[in-house]
Amino acid sequence: MQSREAYGKLLAWSRELAHLGTTMGLLHWDQRTHIPPKGHDNRAEQIATLARIHHQRETDPRAGEWLAAVEGTDLVTEPESAEAVNVREWRRSYNKAVKIPENLAVALAKAQAHGQSAWEKAKPQSNWAAFQPSLEELVGLRKEQAEVLGYECEAYDALLDDYEPSAKAVEIEPVFHALREATVKLLDRLRDLEQPKTVIAGLDYPLRDQERACLAVAARLGYDLDAGRLDATMHPFSTCIGPGDVRITTSYDPQDFTDSLFSVVHEAGHAMYSQGQPKEHHGTPRGEYASLSVHESQSRMWENFVGRSPGFWAFFQPYFQMIFPALRDVSAQDAQRWVSRVQPGCIRVQADELTYNLHVMLRFDLELAVMRGKLGVADLPEAWDEKMQDYLGLKPPSHAKGVMQDVHWSGGLFGYFPTYTLGNIYAAQFFAAAQQELGDMGDMFARGEFAPLLGWLRREIHSRGKTLLARDLVQRVTGKEPDARYLVEHLTARCERAYYL
Repeated sequence: MQSREAYGKLLAWSRELAHLGTTMGLLHWDQRTHIPPKGHDNRAEQIATLARIHHQRETDPRAGEWLAAVEGTDLVTEPESAEAVNVREWRRSYNKAVKIPENLAVALAKAQAHGQSAWEKAKPQSNWAAFQPSLEELVGLRKEQAEVLGYECEAYDALLDDYEPSAKAVEIEPVFHALREATVKLLDRLRDLEQPKTVIAGLDYPLRDQERACLAVAARLGYDLDAGRLDATMHPFSTCIGPGDVRITTSYDPQDFTDSLFSVVHEAGHAMYSQGQPKEHHGTPRGEYASLSVHESQSRMWENFVGRSPGFWAFFQPYFQMIFPALRDVSAQDAQRWVSRVQPGCIRVQADELTYNLHVMLRFDLELAVMRGKLGVADLPEAWDEKMQDYLGLKPPSHAKGVMQDVHWSGGLFGYFPTYTLGNIYAAQFFAAAQQELGDMGDMFARGEFAPLLGWLRREIHSRGKTLLARDLVQRVTGKEPDARYLVEHLTARCERAYYL
């Protein structure tokens, strides 16, 4: 078979896999937004059936033959061509997929669906005992998956590779350790300072008005509502169903509008990345995101570097005052100081910008301990509380606000959490590079001009797809190796402004 013909077969194979994957994504979206309570068991079977078909297609021996017919030919000579990128990533995913037995792939899909529904039922009652069996099953299956995939250093790396290709825990640990030291040092500077007096939580924010405001903000930032939608869920997420269909969700607190606001800005950041990927390459690696840390760099950039900036609040606060009477006496400056305050808490998604990474490090430490066999699932609640006391000086009042607060483990997403902090590190470096090219974006934001930043991100990051590994992408875009220094400098400046230091 000629290389061009084989490549055409691979394109069709890849797009079929993408359609199956996004169809499962649509079922997962429905499960987390609209499914009736009695529909979960059948949904798990539906997802398992699709997972079986997906695995059968993904491990089709003909794909290996097609890859062999293309590799080493003139078609893939240029390493950053669409053909070379696609073949490289297809080979990588194919080699992983053929190592996983079909029964394991199906068992994982079913356990993930059951785990999520078990978590949704158990979390409101803070019922760890009801959730623990599902989590134990998921941990066992993910450990089995790590072993069949194989690894160079340790089992955790095999799972981390799903989200951050080529990353290793031993490389991440020293980065997190140094960032933790810098965070604690800055926390010590702020510990005895007076908190901003203005309070915008504990007021009245009707849910319909929150939804209206969140949609307006997302659209102004650049989220295409004709290619997306906003729904309510227990734990906010975004999902890409395909070109023209990238959905976001949020949760609402009737007494704190910023909870839904920052969730929407965060998820819109994810969604704008998905909406900006090259449509002509949809269904192939060239049209996918670089890694989850890069995806998180986009969401965290919009949430924090934009959403908590003085310019953002200078532009949007008059609009918020019009919608919410409770905010009519709150100035843009006071509102921005409020959302920039540092106040350690138990909930990751509600954490301030400075302490957020400590929440991520806590989860990373526990995941490593579980995967290294040093900690059992049954011991997670106690270990969580100990880490929370050590890292943040707090004791969670319940499992719902402690070990059960996140949806990730209920879906078996071990290895996902470190991408949040890596994303913060990359976001700071990307934003610094954008600012160097575009000029002072604070003034742009104050005028409601967010298109220049989005355009820069489209050109430098979104349009590149999976051409480069995350570290190489940072190097290409910024001209420098990934460096947490940019994040530390940003956090220091943000805190000094909020506390008049």
